[in-house]
Amino acid sequence: MSIRKGKVPDFKVKAVKDLAKKMKESKTILLASCKGLPSAQFHDLKKKMRGVAEIVFLKKNAISRAIDATEKGSLQVLKEQLRADFVLLLSSVDAFELAATLAESQIPTRAKGGDIAPEDIEIQPGPTDLVPGPAISELSGVGLKVAVKEGKLEVIKGAVVARKGEPIKDNVASVLAKLGVSPMKVGFIPLAAYDSHADKVYVDIRIDKPGTLLALQDAIVKSQGFAVGIKYLTPETLKYFISIASMEEKAITKLLSLSQSQ
Repeated sequence: MSIRKGKVPDFKVKAVKDLAKKMKESKTILLASCKGLPSAQFHDLKKKMRGVAEIVFLKKNAISRAIDATEKGSLQVLKEQLRADFVLLLSSVDAFELAATLAESQIPTRAKGGDIAPEDIEIQPGPTDLVPGPAISELSGVGLKVAVKEGKLEVIKGAVVARKGEPIKDNVASVLAKLGVSPMKVGFIPLAAYDSHADKVYVDIRIDKPGTLLALQDAIVKSQGFAVGIKYLTPETLKYFISIASMEEKAITKLLSLSQSQ
């Protein structure tokens, strides 16, 4: 039995040609997941991205054909990242700058059983709005120690209830919801991006500004300690060396005074 292929509608052909043209003219083509993003938030994010990037929401086959039509070899790598529930963002903004903008636009949401923890989820000690009852065993069941204070439950010893990269258990998700903790984020999650200037596809370009800042601060502290250890002069270490010299000068002067008095 042969399958008869009908003619591709003109509007679909035009959509692919138009997208291919826009791809050729864009500095950055970013592929982002929109899985689990509610419709209202989807439209809110589209509004926020106006003037920053054009958002394209087409089927996988149409985008794949548009990539082929650009005749850009490196861009073909982007096809390997095409998955379900995704959008394309076309922009003149640098790929990593665009990814950072998307990261800042993500919306906190509650966790469901089976969700993958984006980071270690820790419950800190403190008061809650929960009343004594079944909640005591629920909180204790995820490793929290609780006590009743003024008719409400208070966490007196916290715990890490989910580890980064591991599935969140149903009972943990339930406790997080009761405590009003929203550890998950929804939005346009960057998967990969093509930089036309470098003619290169970057994969897994998620930006963590707070984490990067902490890592940078830690590196600065360690580098200053290392520089002092090897007696390397910089404006920062010079102040330390002068301070040490001043203390030693005072100690030597005191010793000389004592010896002369004797």
